[in-house]
Amino acid sequence: MRGVTMKKGEPVDRALKRLKTKLDSEGILEEMRRRRAFETPTERKQRKLRSASKRNKIRWRFSNAPVTERTEAAE
Repeated sequence: MRGVTMKKGEPVDRALKRLKTKLDSEGILEEMRRRRAFETPTERKQRKLRSASKRNKIRWRFSNAPVTERTEAAE
């Protein structure tokens, strides 16, 4: 069971936000939403393709970063 300990004098909504970000980073909320209803194999395949395309788009963006030339500094 995941949880967060409240600090002294901390507002409840701040602790809830910390809990939500913790659950979100671990992927628990997404899995809970996914398991709420039955997912056919076709839907599962489409979901995985969508997430893979997003991951690949981000990878491509950062792998093709412009390279600055160092010719001026070398001279």
